Amino acid sequence: MPTALATAAAGFGTGLSLIVAIGAQNAFVLRQGIRRDAVLAVVGICALSDAALIALGVGGVGAVVVAWPGALTAVGWIGGAFLIGYGVLAARRVLRPAGALRADGEATGSRRRAVLTCLAMTWLNPHVYLDTVFLLGSVAADRGDLRWTFGLGAVLASLCWFTALGFGARLLSPLLARPTAWRIVDGLVAAMMLALGVSLILGN
Repeated sequence: MPTALATAAAGFGTGLSLIVAIGAQNAFVLRQGIRRDAVLAVVGICALSDAALIALGVGGVGAVVVAWPGALTAVGWIGGAFLIGYGVLAARRVLRPAGALRADGEATGSRRRAVLTCLAMTWLNPHVYLDTVFLLGSVAADRGDLRWTFGLGAVLASLCWFTALGFGARLLSPLLARPTAWRIVDGLVAAMMLALGVSLILGN
């Protein structure tokens, strides 16, 4: 019989494997970290949202989510449109980089805008429900009485990842001191957001 520590470690590894994949949320957290803009708020929202979604999955809500394909379709359309819009804004920064950063190097984006964008990135992505709620919940269910221990390991993985991504990103700041470097970052973000947005809409 697996021990609680082994089960938590399995949850940590499974959760990390689902979170680390490059996506809209990770790209946003990375950019906020590099800009040092509302990093604590963004990391907190991502970690707490993941904790809530993991709890729903471990609690058995995943089957209910999958039973409502219409709801997932609606989320896909809304999320796709949002990502396309964000991608267009990032592409605009590539073409018009002036004003992207203050003279002191800090981002001009407001905390409120960062928080709302982070919430949208997290909760308007239908894949988060299928991966975090359904898939992770299904794996946790196989752990029987230790399913919540498994879920706790996954929550810890999420907290560690977003903390490292958000606060560790500032180490890249010296490499991005030039406007040209920021245009490259924004170009990559724009391409990713537009591709993900289109894939979500076409996937419906």
